[in-house]
Amino acid sequence: MTALERYQALIDARTEQRRVLDLDALTSDRWSKHAPSYRFDPHRPLDANLAEIAALIRADDHVVDVGGGAGRVGLPLALRCRALTNAEPAPGMGEQFLASAEEAGITNATLLQAPWLEADVEGDFVISVDVVYFVREIDEFVLKLDRAASRRAAIWIWSPTPPARNARLFRIAHDVELVRSPDHRELLPVMWEAGLLPEARLLPEPFTWPERAAFPTNEEEAISFALEDVEATDAPGAAERVAAVLDDLYTRGPDGEWLPNWRPPLQGLLITWETGGADTR
Repeated sequence: MTALERYQALIDARTEQRRVLDLDALTSDRWSKHAPSYRFDPHRPLDANLAEIAALIRADDHVVDVGGGAGRVGLPLALRCRALTNAEPAPGMGEQFLASAEEAGITNATLLQAPWLEADVEGDFVISVDVVYFVREIDEFVLKLDRAASRRAAIWIWSPTPPARNARLFRIAHDVELVRSPDHRELLPVMWEAGLLPEARLLPEPFTWPERAAFPTNEEEAISFALEDVEATDAPGAAERVAAVLDDLYTRGPDGEWLPNWRPPLQGLLITWETGGADTR
């Protein structure tokens, strides 16, 4: 089995698991529905991870953010380069991106509403953040990153991936093991097979994300919080299975809040390379 086949097997198995469990398909409609939660202040101080990305761009760069969503990463970069294009297929994400740019007074950022493999855009620096976990045509995807960037390309991912950070809770709620998304273990061999020789470096800060709601303060809220975290609110028997192990799933905070402890720390990885060296046979 080739590296590409191993990658695609994981994508296919995860897609099938979501179909069997009647979970939302991982399509543009799903990302559009959740788009507001991916909108961040473009003028916020850069965290250490984003500062590493910003250090790779130049003031006269045209940056292309592939699958840039609502501009969480791209819009802060737009403040530090000549122009930024967000190649984003989900309409809801695009709407949030444009609204965020307008609100922040950013005039050098444009939206190209298209999947990456159909997008007609090139730039000096091309980056994709938290996208490759869902891309079946990963060989074509990374080769297009290489072709589209005149100077440098980059992929920012997490290990384990954000979809896998709830694996322990998913197993309890759905009573099956989570089929994980492909990560660096599958991505790097695909890139090597494609003739790319990227550098992979660890990013300095662990994964963080604003909570969608306040932490629970009682058992009923704790059960509901956990079920929502793994899309198991309507799963048969899920509430009972979660309720039976609440003391293992939560610790109590200083103010009586219930703090989830099923989420492992995620390590950021920046995969980057100077472009133009791929085997294009």
